[in-house]
Amino acid sequence: MNLKVRIGIMQFFQYYVWGAWMMTIGAWWFRTQGWSGVHFGAIFSTMGIASLFMPTIAGIIADRWINAEKLYGIFHICGAIMLFSVPFCPSPLAVFWVMLINMCFYMPTISLSVTISYSIMEEAGMDIVKEYPPIRVFGTVGFIVAMWTISLCLLETSSWMFIIAGIASVILGVYSFTMPKCIPVGKSTGSFISSMGLDAFRLFKSYKMAVFFLFSMLLGGALQLTNAYGDTFLHSFAEVTKYKDCIAVEYPAIIMSISQISETFMILLVPFFLRRFGIKKVMMISMFAWVLRFGLFGFGDPASGLWMIILSCIIYGLAFDFFNISGQLYTELQAPPSIRASAQGLFMFMTNGVGAVLGSVLSGWAISAYFTNADGSIHWTGWSGIWMVFAAYALIVGILFTVLFKYKHNPAEFQTIKH
Repeated sequence: MNLKVRIGIMQFFQYYVWGAWMMTIGAWWFRTQGWSGVHFGAIFSTMGIASLFMPTIAGIIADRWINAEKLYGIFHICGAIMLFSVPFCPSPLAVFWVMLINMCFYMPTISLSVTISYSIMEEAGMDIVKEYPPIRVFGTVGFIVAMWTISLCLLETSSWMFIIAGIASVILGVYSFTMPKCIPVGKSTGSFISSMGLDAFRLFKSYKMAVFFLFSMLLGGALQLTNAYGDTFLHSFAEVTKYKDCIAVEYPAIIMSISQISETFMILLVPFFLRRFGIKKVMMISMFAWVLRFGLFGFGDPASGLWMIILSCIIYGLAFDFFNISGQLYTELQAPPSIRASAQGLFMFMTNGVGAVLGSVLSGWAISAYFTNADGSIHWTGWSGIWMVFAAYALIVGILFTVLFKYKHNPAEFQTIKH
């Protein structure tokens, strides 16, 4: 089978597993289980908590001891076991621990999938900057297919979403063992730091990389906000008579999937923009796109303002891909060959770990302090203020990055990646 197709299949199932439950777990949580919003916030924090340490640990293991594709398969099979367990959890606390363990297995597979893809492509002599983004599109397609499957099968409030995600995870786990071998290439120099595989943190010695990772962390705080609150935001309009029968309120997951559909197109622009403008301008485009993403949500509604919600979803593709995919490629370029898996784990640590946890905690505090009713619920009119606060945050981050990140673009840097 063609290598691009094989990698594409891996990417498809990688994000199908996530898309099958992430956008709709809120509907199951609140409508079927009847559990509180306080506990739900803890569930979403499991992604960030797991990303604080697991991607880095997995990167160290893949760089030094175990083939990346084998570690990847083991993690997915273990994660599937936890997903199968969710429907049997009797309480929010039980779900929290099961999902935390599941995320400890799943989150490192994101960076491992990047490492495996890059390793296979480079071994085959492919141009990673040019050829990886179109392959990565299959991952976004997988996410979309999963969302539509759950929504159209009327499973948005059913625990079957976790069973479907678990089955996909088992399939991917078994499939990964058939992928070309990604042999560890890291070698110990005898120092404690090297023997523990922590060399990736030495990238912070470079001012440019330190600033890059710092702002990756700050922008990471915005990544999951619309995933965590977008579906709930659209559901909240059901409280208002003139909005409750709107298609965006009846099928919020379908509307939110426009964001992922946009990703499939925007990701194809990444190679051109990286080579033409460099990482600084690409990251700046992403940061200011997040301002529009949140701002349009703040002014939109499911009726006359539906166009703003749809435009916000389209802009999401630009905001996400120009940060996440470009950041992965830039990290790959800057890291020495022996620590590239660890470096990808470090990028995940900063974005989906530290950044996501800070984003979840601070956004949860802001919403509770300023935008909730006396009973703790969020009224639909309160969402406008919430989204505008998020927009202001993205604007400040973008301005600071523009000033502090010192970078001179060299087009040749992005022509190809060679070990």
